[in-house]
Amino acid sequence: MSIEPFDAVDVISIKRDGGAVPEDALRWMVDAYTRGYVADAQMASFAMAILLNGMQRDEIRVMTEAMIASGERMSFAGLGKKTVDKHSTGGVGDKITLPLAPLVASFGVAVPQLSGRGLGHTGGTLDKLESIPGWRAALTNDELVAQLRGVGAVICAAGSGLAPADKKLYALRDVTGTVEAIPLIASSIMSKKIAEGTDSLVLDVKFGSGAFMKDVDRARELARTMVALGTDSGVATTALLTDMNTPLGLAIGNANEVRESVEVLAGGGPADVVELTVALAREMLALAGQPDADVEAALRDGRAMDAWREMIRAQDGDPDAALPEPRETHTVTADADGVVTRLEALPFGVAAWRLGAGRARAQDPVIHAAGIDLHVKPGDRVVAGQALFTLLADDETRFARALDALDDAWTIGAEAPPSSPLVLERITA
Repeated sequence: MSIEPFDAVDVISIKRDGGAVPEDALRWMVDAYTRGYVADAQMASFAMAILLNGMQRDEIRVMTEAMIASGERMSFAGLGKKTVDKHSTGGVGDKITLPLAPLVASFGVAVPQLSGRGLGHTGGTLDKLESIPGWRAALTNDELVAQLRGVGAVICAAGSGLAPADKKLYALRDVTGTVEAIPLIASSIMSKKIAEGTDSLVLDVKFGSGAFMKDVDRARELARTMVALGTDSGVATTALLTDMNTPLGLAIGNANEVRESVEVLAGGGPADVVELTVALAREMLALAGQPDADVEAALRDGRAMDAWREMIRAQDGDPDAALPEPRETHTVTADADGVVTRLEALPFGVAAWRLGAGRARAQDPVIHAAGIDLHVKPGDRVVAGQALFTLLADDETRFARALDALDDAWTIGAEAPPSSPLVLERITA
């Protein structure tokens, strides 16, 4: 039996006392935890010390590298085209990946979009796409590479081989009150993205009611930390800081978000979804060496739609199939004339989840037809009796709890609210 070079208690104590953990000790800590030598209780204590005392930039880099080293690293070096990926920190109505991946791929760039499932009030990209009959999320590495070479865009599940240390630590953070630690969030996201092997990466870091980071300053700190991690690892990385106080678009759910994404690809769709899709596409194409690409033209002339249809077919989906429809609907109307001054993202996300669009536990199924269709956005003028939004469910008994979540989630006032930018800031290395 080999003797371990470090002791977990010593490593925890350094961080507990506000010190910087030496590189070799930090690499050992991550490896020993992945192997099962460091116990959950010890790693929980270390994670809490990180939450309370933070980490230096070099420590976060070492932690991320150690998490990457716990599993496999993919490479797209033989593709013959540049690769660029996008990661969003998640929000309500955030379906941007769906139109974005084929849009960017229509410029000859490969987009390997390894995505996840929803948990709680934020939807999962894979859950949305599984509304499409036949579509499958699980691809082998060979299938993924072949699709990138041919179609150019892939949205699929990440393999279990990428950063297994993160998977283990993520589950522990969830039950120990350490999810919010910025060094741990950053290393979790970036270990998977760097291990994925993309040349460049654009981050959509959200702030506000429906975002993981409610506070704009903490969202900015997270964005800067992740951009630094990508840059230090040789991945060209930029971030956009975007507003998630109001749901994105008019659809919150799964099947209805696919419908809205297809509208965007057809040259229509809600203005905010189009704005963010175009902003992120420009950012991704600039990193891939095409700073002057005419993104709007690809939405107008059908190139992005062609790439979408190819992408869906390549994963056994039928882009022409009817999407699931809800069995039950319930529409909420305005009780007075005026202007919609507020639609708060978080309650609408929670309501959609209670209607069946999301899951409380990882093993729960989602109801693809469930969700909410908004009929108005802040700034819209309404009259009493006008439809504000419609709840969608397969079981009408779900409406009461969804309506409870929406108590005081919107306001109708006399004047339009001041407009605030959707994209607040661009963050680079």
